[in-house]
Amino acid sequence: QVQLVESGGGLVQAGGSLRLSCAASGSIFIINAMGWYRQAPGEQRELVAAITSGGSTTYADSVKGRFTISRDNAKNTVYLQMNSLKPEDTDVYYCNAAVRKSWRPTVEDYWGQGTQVTVSA
Repeated sequence: QVQLVESGGGLVQAGGSLRLSCAASGSIFIINAMGWYRQAPGEQRELVAAITSGGSTTYADSVKGRFTISRDNAKNTVYLQMNSLKPEDTDVYYCNAAVRKSWRPTVEDYWGQGTQVTVSA
């Protein structure tokens, strides 16, 4: 199995910064894309940012210029640096990894347990 462990959430004032980390471990051959999603109660989970194994990135329009996603392939870890935080960034943030467990091309999606980010006005 594969486990994703997130850290770095918390409470911050508007305009502040937080850095989320997510480390993957277990039966990993290679990780394709890794990403961060967020979800408010009663709403759908939405993509915040994603990064491929080659370093190509994608961001939601709402976070462009404020958030930066990066990864350390040697450590199977993805990071999300969040700057200029706004109250509307308050959500539970989930890490996602698209994992290949062997040389076969089959890819499986795994999720972290979620970490709360709260931005006060």
